[in-house]
Amino acid sequence: MASPLSLYTHLHFIPSIRPNQRTLPFAPITPSILSLKTFKSPNFKTRPIKGTPNWNRLLRLFPRASIEEAETDAGETTEPGGCLVGEDSAAFELGEQSIKSWVYFGAILGAVLFALDIVWIDPSTGFGTAFVEAIGGFSDSPEVMVLVLILIFATVHSGLASLRASCEKLIGERAYRVLFAGTSLPLAVSTIVYFINHRYDGTQLWQVQSVPGVHQFVWVASFISFFFLYPSTFNLLEVAAVDKPKFHMWETGIMRITRHPQMVGQVIWCVAHTLWIGNSVAVAASIGLIGHHLFGVWNGDRRLSLRYGEAFNVLKSRTSVLPFAAILDGRQKLPKDYFKEFIRLPYLTITFLTLGAYLAHPLMQAASYRLHW
Repeated sequence: MASPLSLYTHLHFIPSIRPNQRTLPFAPITPSILSLKTFKSPNFKTRPIKGTPNWNRLLRLFPRASIEEAETDAGETTEPGGCLVGEDSAAFELGEQSIKSWVYFGAILGAVLFALDIVWIDPSTGFGTAFVEAIGGFSDSPEVMVLVLILIFATVHSGLASLRASCEKLIGERAYRVLFAGTSLPLAVSTIVYFINHRYDGTQLWQVQSVPGVHQFVWVASFISFFFLYPSTFNLLEVAAVDKPKFHMWETGIMRITRHPQMVGQVIWCVAHTLWIGNSVAVAASIGLIGHHLFGVWNGDRRLSLRYGEAFNVLKSRTSVLPFAAILDGRQKLPKDYFKEFIRLPYLTITFLTLGAYLAHPLMQAASYRLHW
């Protein structure tokens, strides 16, 4: 599943700028389901489809970015693989947006950033400096430090994700989202800032920055990794708990290529930046991040199976963890107009944010250095 190291900060880790060093962009730190019984989506209000299964029908579930609850309709599909059981990822209809919802989102985002600065980041009032110093008491090794920080973040993040169903029953969906973000976000910030400040402190294992083509390869790979964000990242109103958060099961778009895009994007980013930095700290960070996301593959499938049952088994049978594997062996049949599943506002936004963040490298690095973590 998606990691807040990219979901909340949208950057993962960023190589620093040394004298005469070029900058790089960053990524993101079967049919058995169709029975004679009525199919009802657990997450959305839907009209039941009764009767004999019809392979030409498609249940499309479109996420709605508004305060009002979503309603879905069954539609026709030209997909030869049969009916979709998951949701249409990255669907965004501008005409259906609520201005009030986005005003709430802006206010909540501002309040969260203000609280994060006061409670965690600001050395005079926050606990972030004390937290990093406490972890540093166990070891002076930057490799050990980065691994421990990732382990703490991963334990809290994945642990709360595993407890989501129980917590939502106890305190509700919105309160759970606040708890999840309120604990994961500060830990993610600490991990990112520490890595930025110490990424060149390790033992240099190789140096290929001057090799022709390496800079271009790392730049392109980093840019591509940004497009492997998990589709729930695009549901900003749910992330901020303006809309009631839902546990989605996506099926279109990037999910046709890989069922766990966040893991694939993280691996691409880690390979590219470890190649570029070429030292032991980068290797340690990559081991921790990839390990966390590989666990997320198992844990995410487990949670989806518990939540959606046979519907997830259907989706699993025609998707793959390894990119393009289900497509190559014929289990995933792409629609003729598959490219249209990416010509959507969220992916256009990702493109501009990626370019903007690349240009903002010096500002983000300077802010990180001032914390002295």
